[in-house]
Amino acid sequence: MGTTDGDGLLAGLRRPPGGRDARLMLLGQFLDRAGTGVWAASSVLYFTFVVGMDGDRLGLLLGAAGVAGIAGSPLGGRLAQRFSVRALLVWCHALRLAAVLALLTLTDFWALLGVVALICAGDRAAKTLEMIFATEAAGERRATYQALARSVANAAYGAGAGVAAIGLAVGTTTAYHALILANGVSYVAAALLVLRTRTKAPHHGRPAGRPADPATGPGPAPAPWRDRGYLLFVLLDIPMTIDGAILDVGLPLWLVHHTDAPHALIPAFLVINTLMVVLLQLRVTARFTDASGALRALPRYGALTLLACALLAVSGTGGAWTASALLTLCTVLITLAELMRSVSSWELAVRLAPEHARPAYLGVAGMSQSIEKSVGPPVLTSGVMAAGPLGWIALGAGIAGLSLVQRRLCAARLRARAAAAPLSPAARATTPQAAG
Repeated sequence: MGTTDGDGLLAGLRRPPGGRDARLMLLGQFLDRAGTGVWAASSVLYFTFVVGMDGDRLGLLLGAAGVAGIAGSPLGGRLAQRFSVRALLVWCHALRLAAVLALLTLTDFWALLGVVALICAGDRAAKTLEMIFATEAAGERRATYQALARSVANAAYGAGAGVAAIGLAVGTTTAYHALILANGVSYVAAALLVLRTRTKAPHHGRPAGRPADPATGPGPAPAPWRDRGYLLFVLLDIPMTIDGAILDVGLPLWLVHHTDAPHALIPAFLVINTLMVVLLQLRVTARFTDASGALRALPRYGALTLLACALLAVSGTGGAWTASALLTLCTVLITLAELMRSVSSWELAVRLAPEHARPAYLGVAGMSQSIEKSVGPPVLTSGVMAAGPLGWIALGAGIAGLSLVQRRLCAARLRARAAAAPLSPAARATTPQAAG
């Protein structure tokens, strides 16, 4: 069951699903994301003013590294099928630490490209491993754990950005290096906390005597790359994470180029989003727990995204006050859509995967957000925004339609799994056929 409204975020953090191990992991995630927030807020300026990289090379560096990061999720899931998630997370933090420390000594573009790509891949692998940890530690209450993790992560990103602002205000090379070291320290602290959790056995496939998974038929479950139904879910999930690109890229650029709203409003978008996720994620999750709740959240995501896109489309037709009000309301709607998506995407990724092969499957599911981060911004800037207001309407309508398609496909797969689930030995012994 999910956490009720009355429990609150602080109570949930004191008694998270998974007990002591979950508390340690959530604290480690906070420190990790705070360090990531420091780096995210300062990386562009570091490469520009300290390394001396021009805009073209910086764009190539970040774009190529983002594409390389896509491999982190399936690699982490594949390894978790064979090795302990706890050990893999520690090694992942160590690898990221070595990469960020290398930044202090490198100025060559190609060397930096390799290091930043390694950081991106490590970030995605760590997030996938944390998701797998949640399925093991929190069990059926994993949705509540995920809500707590998202609230913690958003608060940590904000804290990290605040620390970065201090270093950026100083603006010296030493200050930039100190920010990089702060990110490295966050990896060390996170790894030490992970080491304090209890070791869990890795997934080596179906234990002896376990029946075949009903979604995949008799015999061993196929690799996720051969499971067409699951791959279709992941494929549909890529555009269903467009809310992040709308908030980070679409809203600011549309405000600047198509409305009379003041530019000073742009930071407010991030503040509104962060506060809403921290304060509301747990309550939203409590209303959409389990598979049926995840299915109900899907059309709501589509409807909220459509409404947000409609507001964007008409925000340029009025003056500064009208545009400011519409864009602020759009931020609220797209954040509510994000809350719905976080419930549906993660819960369905777990529910649709064969239990004994979840790590590998969740690794593939984790690719959807990585791919969207690479293709979402150029789709918005070169396609949607280039088409003007009609582009936003088309995007919103498309996402609303895809949400209904995904709901139908996921419901069908869940029904097939439920219908084909084998009876327990005790239940078989009491059936009419067995009695006869």
